[in-house]
Parts: sequence; structure tokens; C-alpha cells
Amino acid sequence: MEISVVVPSHDRPLRLRWLLNALQQQTLAAERWELVVADDSSGEEAEELLRTHPLAQSGRMRSLRFEPGTAGSGHKRNAGWRAAKAPLIAFTDDDCRPPEDWLERALAAARAHPGAIVQGATAPDPVEEVIAKHAPHVHTQSIWPPVPWAQTCNIVYPREVLERAGGFPEDAFGGEDTILAARARDAGTPYIGAPEVVTYHAVYEASLWEMVRSAWRWRDLPLMIKQYPSLRREFPMYIFWKREHALLPFALLGWWQMRRTRLAALLALPYIAHVLPKKHGQHPRGRIRAASELPGWTVLYLAEFAALVWGSVKHRKLFL
Repeated sequence: MEISVVVPSHDRPLRLRWLLNALQQQTLAAERWELVVADDSSGEEAEELLRTHPLAQSGRMRSLRFEPGTAGSGHKRNAGWRAAKAPLIAFTDDDCRPPEDWLERALAAARAHPGAIVQGATAPDPVEEVIAKHAPHVHTQSIWPPVPWAQTCNIVYPREVLERAGGFPEDAFGGEDTILAARARDAGTPYIGAPEVVTYHAVYEASLWEMVRSAWRWRDLPLMIKQYPSLRREFPMYIFWKREHALLPFALLGWWQMRRTRLAALLALPYIAHVLPKKHGQHPRGRIRAASELPGWTVLYLAEFAALVWGSVKHRKLFL
């Protein structure tokens, strides 16, 4: 057993089935890897899937069952890697669909960098890319490593690094994967990007309200920066999470001062140029559609900014 795959799962039985089917097709020899799924789904569909899937029937998959809704992602990932048998742990999510050579490439990259954290690339699932092209708001992942967040949808840890770092923090509301990587890096563990290790992430269409509501989950990011100040160097001007957040105050100031002078609108131009959606093309219809989506994106960035202002006050550490 050379590498263990660990997956936390919650109420995504169909996506989980697609992940299991993709893992069943891996080119890495069956005796060289295993799968551990930590699940706290409600209903019986996921439980039945984990019991009857061919990976379970062949003995390559084990599942850990928790009471529905009782285990956070950090808790499930910790339970998964501690139950795993291999010296290397590959983490992914239940809404990912890796290509056939994913595990083979992940193992090769980890062996090429012994003792290092190895982050692979994550791209929107090409089967669902039409959603990303046409929906105004989507949730997916596009990660070209290494990036400061060390997302666990496609990353490999040596088991000994997880043990030294104490695993994922189980009380973190968000960013538990980043906190773990920061602990390990501060202790001297190398952090390597391996863009050749690719997996695909599901593409979900979301309403503006759903996006705004989910923005509140980032309110504790200032606490993460307070605990691991070395992360600041990864972000715009050291204090902003996103470039959009750095440009947003100038846009608001320009809008506010327009009643005094129209020249104040120039303050908003960098924000508009950066935020305006590019995916609709440069033809007139595409530009009109992009302009119609700009207010929605502004509302979303305002919600994120407000959550981070609240968190900065709460934790007494400026990070916007």
C-alpha cells in the first residue's frame, strides 16, 4: 500500500458515485492504493452506495460513518487519514472527478519530492463547462498550484507531516486546509506545486442570494492571518484577500463623490475594468450582458468585504 485517498462526504450521493466510478478506473495498480470515505450524509442513499459499490466489494474502499450533520470537513479528513494505511495521503472532495491517471501522477510527484506537501491542479469539469460559460454565478474550483490556500480537493501529504502538524483544526469554520499547510510550512515542510496532477471539480450554478449568503463563512479569515502572519505575503498589498477588495473602496468613493464632480467616476474605472465579466465576448450583446452582471458581482464583493471587516474587528487583525 503506497498511497491512500481520503474523501470527506456530505449529502452528495450522485457526485460521490461519479467520484467512486472515476477512482475505479485509475491506472495505478489496485494493490498500491486504497480509499477511505468519511461520511455524515443524511438518508440512506450514500450509505447504500458506500456499502455496495465495486470498490467496497473488492476491499479497496472503507467508509467511516458519522451521525448526519455532526462532523465538519476537518473532523472527517482527520478521521480518514488516521484510519488510512499508506505513508502518503491524497485528499480530494466528493464533488471532484479525477482522470484515469490522477493517482499515478500524484504518487510520482510525491516520490519526486519526498517529505513535501504536493498540490495538484484543479479545473472545472469539462463535461459541465457550459454552465461556467453561461451562468452568471457558479461555484467551482480553478487552481494552478502552488497557491496559498493549499486546497484539499487535490493535494498529497506525507503521513508523518500530518502527524507532526496535528492534522486539520476541527474548530475552524473555514480555511482549515490553509491552516494545516501553514503549520507544516512554518515547521519547515516544503510545499510544491505539481500542475501535471490534474483533477476536475463540479460546476454548480448558484443564485446571487446563495453566493451572498455563503460569503459570511469567510468572516474568520482574519483569525487565520493573525495566527499565521507569514500568509500575508501571498495576498494583494498584504491586507486584502482579493484584488477586487482592494479596488472596491476606490469605486465606492468615486460613486459617492460623483455628485460633486463627474471626474470622481475615474476612481471606479480600475474596479470596473477588473470585475467586468470577460466570458461573454467583446460583441455588443456580450458587453451588455457583462454590464448587467456587474451590479451582482459588486453586491457579492460587498458581502465578502463586510464579513472580513466584521472578522477584522472581532479578531483585532486587519485583513480585508
